[in-house]
Amino acid sequence: MDADKKKSIIDSYKQSENDTGSVQVQVALLTERINHLTEHLKSNHKDNHSRRGLLQMVGKRKGFLLYLKEKDIEAYRALIKSLGIRDVK
Repeated sequence: MDADKKKSIIDSYKQSENDTGSVQVQVALLTERINHLTEHLKSNHKDNHSRRGLLQMVGKRKGFLLYLKEKDIEAYRALIKSLGIRDVK
């Protein structure tokens, strides 16, 4: 992910002016990386090292989403709707 794309994602999901590490920003950045890696694995199906990294990122994103769901359900619902991802259980 290039710096411009990362900056635009941070700008759309930040909570305050200097926010780069809130849960919403981290989930949005992880979602972008997951989507990119998913496309990579469609054409490189034997790349098991990247597949493992993808599974780790999905697990990390799930942890962030469970935390956000517990702390602020409305922000959680807005985030999964805007990113187009499924509800975590």
